[in-house]
Amino acid sequence: MPRPKKWRMVCCLPPVREFSPVNAPSMPAETVVMTVDEYEAIRLIDHEGFSQEECSGYMKIARTTVQLIYNNARKKIASALVDGRALRIEGGEYHLCEGQEPYCGCGGCRRHRHRYAQTAGEENTL
Repeated sequence: MPRPKKWRMVCCLPPVREFSPVNAPSMPAETVVMTVDEYEAIRLIDHEGFSQEECSGYMKIARTTVQLIYNNARKKIASALVDGRALRIEGGEYHLCEGQEPYCGCGGCRRHRHRYAQTAGEENTL
């Protein structure tokens, strides 16, 4: 019996879930499907500048799992760009955070990270 997959913590769903080339041929190629947890790994590592270790802590999975998810996501993005395919983000094994994590990116990661740092600093001075 295979081991059950561990759910990945995801901050929020992407605001845009489908991308397609502007000058696509009339018969578009097969759509590339990226999972929400793959999107989250790309967002955290490439957009927010997290290391894979930091990303694994946030998503509550092993660093090796993050590396696998991240590599799969990059291959899918490359396939969409190089082959002129549409990219859709859907599915995956994830839980949305409820905004109660020490670091939460809901509504703008940098703003929440800053607010958390201020709150933590105030607690330390009391």
